[in-house]
Amino acid sequence: MKLDVLVMAAHPDDAELACSGTILALIAQGKKVGIVDFTRGELGTRGTPEIRLAESAEATKILGIHARENLEIRDGFFQNDEATQLKLVQVIRKYQPDVVLANALEDRHPDHGKGAKLAIDACFLAGLRQIKTEVNGEEQVAWRPRNVYHYIQDRYLEPDFVFDITPFWDTKEASIRAFKSQFFDPNSKEPASYISSPEFLNFIKARAMEMGHKIGVVYGEGFQTQKTLQVFEF
Repeated sequence: MKLDVLVMAAHPDDAELACSGTILALIAQGKKVGIVDFTRGELGTRGTPEIRLAESAEATKILGIHARENLEIRDGFFQNDEATQLKLVQVIRKYQPDVVLANALEDRHPDHGKGAKLAIDACFLAGLRQIKTEVNGEEQVAWRPRNVYHYIQDRYLEPDFVFDITPFWDTKEASIRAFKSQFFDPNSKEPASYISSPEFLNFIKARAMEMGHKIGVVYGEGFQTQKTLQVFEF
């Protein structure tokens, strides 16, 4: 299946937290969107890889995305090396996205910055025809996405552009809350974590309102780009 947009995420729930409103808006426009999670989030303070996989499946249903894969790379210790790049090159060539949405260029969690650099390098390498990859015994065709944009995560980063997600806020929030093990639950016996405080989801909403305020709407999601954007009309 060819996708219009492929979201790359270091952990299950990265995409939901940072750019699920944009995903929903793009699907509403008729775009085909998928997510590839690099790791199972097995180093998370709460839950287990199996629980997070089930939660990811529930979030996938809520979002209505067209494809989702987990590469099962080692959480916390994955490297931007040849073996990992080639895993991602295979995925890029499989789905042939025009646009990739990737992790923040820098962030509190080191996996996010690493994930951003991995996505950038893999998108470039996927376009080199002398790099040979196969899926199910068939050689893949070289493919390079036109654009790679980086969603903003925990740390505030000044966006290069903001996407209006106002009509999709409630569904975005539902997709985040699908990861029940990770966020505030007064009945949970799990240890507390940075994102399990009752204030964390309030912060996510406040961030969306802050981004929306920049473009005169209620809720927005901000993105950065390393490539100068072209303006077609005023």
